[in-house]
Amino acid sequence: MSAPRLARSPGGAVLVALAVVGTAVLVLPLVALLLATPWTALPTLVADAHVLQALRLSLLTAGCATLAALVLGVPLAWVLAHDDLRCAWLLRSLVTVPLVLPPVVGGVALLLLLGRRGLLGGTLDTWFGVTVPFTSVAVVLAQLFVSLPFLVLSVEGALRGADRRRALAAQTLGASPAYVLRRVTLPAVAPGVAAGAALCFTRALGEFGATVTFAGSFPGTTRTMPLAVYLAMDAAPEQAVAMSVLLLLLSVAVLLALRGRWLGGLPGAHAARSGRGAR
Repeated sequence: MSAPRLARSPGGAVLVALAVVGTAVLVLPLVALLLATPWTALPTLVADAHVLQALRLSLLTAGCATLAALVLGVPLAWVLAHDDLRCAWLLRSLVTVPLVLPPVVGGVALLLLLGRRGLLGGTLDTWFGVTVPFTSVAVVLAQLFVSLPFLVLSVEGALRGADRRRALAAQTLGASPAYVLRRVTLPAVAPGVAAGAALCFTRALGEFGATVTFAGSFPGTTRTMPLAVYLAMDAAPEQAVAMSVLLLLLSVAVLLALRGRWLGGLPGAHAARSGRGAR
């Protein structure tokens, strides 16, 4: 049913109006950002050495966080997708917590875990001389903490929607669970993995609260683009706007590059396509 047809009834008109308002809430701030962008000076502003340094660090740490999320998150999603797992609801709740937790609280939690007086940080410092907070590793861990749930939930949804007959056949023939996951299941849910990785990367790229709390803001070491934007808002507002637009364009570019895989990897997309085909 098209939007104009929906709007013919009073109730449908209200729903369409609310949908328009909801779209405006999401789109108008971005329109304001684009209108305020000094487009003629944009190349010069983003070519500044400090901006390029922060951008390089952001891309590197977000890439590392995404790789770590793939290594840890795909097996976790595979475990959650099995209905025979006891207390799966508890594990899924724990995985979802970073989505609803204020990022700065996540940074405090990481600091209390890995700080010099933290639960594990004291041991790392005393036994191995390793200090994690306020390093580039701390940036990656902060980004991983806030972005991992996006990948896990996307991959779990793809696994639940996938046809399990080939995996069951491989298990019947004696294949190990690791082999089935690597050679049968993952190729079938590759769009879901790509969608989760894209979400994970873009979320890590924009992380601020946990990073500034756990890693600080040291140029070249922990000052990522979001932190550089925040610091530039007072000293160089035009540069802050330019960096914001750059982050926006990077995020949109990642999603557009994976648009086919993105739509195919979303939970329920297969059912939606089947429904359209049936009609």
